[in-house]
This record gives sequence, structure tokens and C-alpha cells, in this order.
Amino acid sequence: ALHAEINHLKELNQRISKEALNLTRALKGDSKARGNWGEVILERVLEASGLQKGREYDAQVSLRGPEGGRYQPDAVVRLPEGKDVIIDAKVSLKDYEAFFSAEAPEEKERHLAAHIESMRTHIRGLSAKSYEDLEGVRTLDFILMFVPIEAAFLAAVEKDGVLFAEAFDKNIVVVSPSTLLVTLRAIQNIWRHEYQNRNALESAKKAGGLYDKFVGFVEALEEVGRQLDKARDAYRTAHDRLTAGKGNLVRRSQELKDLGVKAGKELPSKMVEIAEEDSTLD
Repeated sequence: ALHAEINHLKELNQRISKEALNLTRALKGDSKARGNWGEVILERVLEASGLQKGREYDAQVSLRGPEGGRYQPDAVVRLPEGKDVIIDAKVSLKDYEAFFSAEAPEEKERHLAAHIESMRTHIRGLSAKSYEDLEGVRTLDFILMFVPIEAAFLAAVEKDGVLFAEAFDKNIVVVSPSTLLVTLRAIQNIWRHEYQNRNALESAKKAGGLYDKFVGFVEALEEVGRQLDKARDAYRTAHDRLTAGKGNLVRRSQELKDLGVKAGKELPSKMVEIAEEDSTLD
């Protein structure tokens, strides 16, 4: 059983090594594959940040330039008040892989220099795109250039200390997966406070509406009271006309009854007594 398990692990290791080699070859030889791989890493960082796709950010957004050209940044991160942050992924694996694989110091220096120059070329290309002038996006003054390979980012920055400053002068901030994640987490916190403020404003609005409804209910209740008072006054007036005075209607009707008018019903005795007393007093 142990022998079989060892053979299984050996086969698994060979398969993983072969897949890694195929991936490395694809990324070195196919620019489209490199771009897709960088987009996958970027998507994972965006998902880990807590931002929601379609609400706080969009991927592969198609934008129109001032001259009618089409641009497609890898991601557009939304900010409150209608602001946007554009992220462009830069996969520079070919020169970095050669630098990493080289053994001779001269070869390492040459491939590292090529790697840095590749990043510098991409920085110039991003600056020329003028993302801030695109329609349908209100970007901030800077663009995030995402390098999905942490070690490649660190090697370039450590070797060429002015690379980051040169990019910043062109309103481009070079970020790696870790620094981009920190930036996106900060944006996520901004959104969290924004939603809390919106909820507070909505609660205040609903509370104001509830108060107005309550005031309206109190006013309606007061009107019901006034109408009840009017109804009570009208009742008293009608009742007085029945029982008050010498010639009140109850006494007259009772006199007709006493004269022999046949009726199937009787007036309330209490009302008759009141009418009789009021007539006597009158």
C-alpha cells in the first residue's frame, strides 16, 4: 500500500510539474495567455478586497476615447461621489523568468534590465492612453498599474529606485497584489462608511416621514373630536325640541295617546316624565 501511494505521489508531482511547465511556456510565448493570467490574478485580489463586482467595481469595461477610439481597462473601481480608479494589469513574466532562471551574474543583470525596461515601456504606454479623458468614467488623477507577480515587482523596484517615482510623475502608481489589496481594502472601508451614512440619512428621512404621519393622525383625531362635539350639540338641540317647553313634541304626542289614539308602541317612560316635568316648570 505504501509503495502504491508513493507511486501515486510521484505521478501527481510529475503532472503538476508538467502543468507548471506548460503554463510557464504559455505565459512566455503567448501574450494573450499572459494577459488572461494577469486578469485572473487581478480578479482574485478584487474578490479578496470585499468589493462587490457590478456595484463597487467592474471588469473589462469598454470605454470610448475623445477621438472615438475604444479602450478596455482591466478594472474600474468605483468610489463615492462618482469617482473612479482605473486598474491596468501588466504581466512582465518573460524577462523576469529569464532573470530568475539565469545563473551567470551577467545574464541576470541583462534580463533584469530588460524586465525593468519592459515595465518602463508599459508605464509610458499607459500615460499616453489618457484614461482620464475617456467618456463614461470620472477617474482620479492617477492610474494603478498592477504587476501580478510580487517578486517581479520587488525586483524591479529594488534595482531601479527611480522607477516608482517616474511612474508617479506620470500619474501612474505601480502596485503588486499585496499593495493593491491594501488599497482596495481602504476603498472598501470608504464604501462601508458611505453606506452607513446613507443608512443614517435614510433612517432620518423615514423618521421625519413617520413624524409627519403622526402629526397628520393627531390632526385627524382632533377633527373627529370636533365633529363629535358638533354631533353631541345637534343631539342635545334635537332632544330639547322633543322634551323642552310647554308644547314639546313628546307631551303633545302623549296627549294624543291619552285621547284614545291607538298605537302599537309606547314612548319611553323616562322621556315622558322629563317632558311632563319640563312642561310643568315652563
